[in-house]
Amino acid sequence: MTQQIDRPNPATYLGKGKIEELRTVIEDRDATLVIFDDELTPAQGKNVEDTVGRRVMDRAELILDIFATRARTHEAKLQVELAQLEYMLPRLTRMWAHLEKTRGGIGIGMRGPGETQLETDRRLISHRIKLLHERLHDVVTAREVQRRSRREEFRASLVGYTNAGKSSILRALAPANDVFVEDRLFATLDPLTREVSLGERDRVLVTDTVGFIRKLPHDLVASFRATLEEVREADVLIHVIDASHPAWEEQSDVVHEVLDELGAGDRTMILAFNKTDRLDEESVAALRARMADVTPRSVFVSALRPGGIEPLRDALRAELHRRRPIVQLRIPLTNGGLLAAVHRAGEVIDQRQDDHALVVRARLDDAAVGRLTRAGATLEVM
Repeated sequence: MTQQIDRPNPATYLGKGKIEELRTVIEDRDATLVIFDDELTPAQGKNVEDTVGRRVMDRAELILDIFATRARTHEAKLQVELAQLEYMLPRLTRMWAHLEKTRGGIGIGMRGPGETQLETDRRLISHRIKLLHERLHDVVTAREVQRRSRREEFRASLVGYTNAGKSSILRALAPANDVFVEDRLFATLDPLTREVSLGERDRVLVTDTVGFIRKLPHDLVASFRATLEEVREADVLIHVIDASHPAWEEQSDVVHEVLDELGAGDRTMILAFNKTDRLDEESVAALRARMADVTPRSVFVSALRPGGIEPLRDALRAELHRRRPIVQLRIPLTNGGLLAAVHRAGEVIDQRQDDHALVVRARLDDAAVGRLTRAGATLEVM
């Protein structure tokens, strides 16, 4: 059912007449569950349930339930549980009834459905939320240590609407059996990083991330912030778009909105139009011509066709070379630690001894060159 309305009814979301119509439809179809494609306030959810006499679930709760069925690792389970509890806490009175717990009361007069037990549950949930925040804080700390260990590496993160094919692209770039791929929403909840060869001696670390969706619940975004830090730390984002989806432009807008919310909207981005194997040649050619004027950094790929991922590999190589050009440094022979620093900071192409110094050609970004010259290296004109 849909309703054209200026703003949602603060009490029941739908207007009074529409609620009555909904109740009639429920009775005619003997429905047991009503799902709203929007987030309801705790009061709206309770009022609708009281009116129609059926279980009501809003968009946020449905997405959280889907995430709960997808969570496979310890970290994902922690994140989903935290989001569910933070969603549940203000709605506990209504959800408590769903669990059919014993109604409580004090003395002769009943004070409402399990009021004292509700307060106990609230305290228990609040304590659990605090504990989960602490555990996820440890996850953030551990991930930061991991990121520091690979800070000098060139890194890319796959982002995109859910089921756009990010995991399939990672598997095509770095063939591995542990990259979980399935044609369903939110198949990937945990970040997975793999080293990808770009040809010759060029390498990039590519991270798969959780898929985005329209009106993603705020509790979920907050819980997965530790995971999505990978997006903010990346040198370049690969925005994977399902080119075969009729609403790919709307999905693309959603991805940009979430990236803005995460503070990563200004990152360098490559648009990867995936699933071109589902389009005919004319459609691909038209899309390619259209994007050439709008976004030059667009590639058209298929994670399933042999060689279909090579345009993305080429784009990553070009971005790596742009950010990390080959420079020549002169390093004193007595400074072995400085040579080690060059190896850590980038990719050494070759080196030779010249008088009392080592002449090293390496692929380095500007920040690394600055650090090395301040530490005693001399930048030479090639």
